[in-house]
Amino acid sequence: MSTLAVVEEILRETAVPMSVREIVERAGARLPSKSKTPDTVVARDLSMDIKRKGDTSLFVRTSPGRYTLRTLAGGVLASEGAAVLRSAAPSPAGTSMSALPQRKPAAAAPPPARPRDSDVQGGGFAG
Repeated sequence: MSTLAVVEEILRETAVPMSVREIVERAGARLPSKSKTPDTVVARDLSMDIKRKGDTSLFVRTSPGRYTLRTLAGGVLASEGAAVLRSAAPSPAGTSMSALPQRKPAAAAPPPARPRDSDVQGGGFAG
């Protein structure tokens, strides 16, 4: 049985979004990989399946590091979104957040300048 088949079974049984760690703990010996880092294998397989198949993947990421089945995600994502909207404080003076100016990303700092040979003072022989 493949890693993704085991993950699908577990997510069907629980019917809630789970972290990779929770999936691995519940799967135990059912995982086909004998890797020393099964979390990495499961996370990689889930991410690659979602990336390759897109909307046709059986899996969906509900938040960073948490996954569920796409068939179960509709209600989960909608309820999480509603909870976020309910907990959001009203914006100042009735201004929506999208109307506020967007910040530009910070520019990368230039690499430090290397000293030139003429700038380096050293102990040479004066002759």
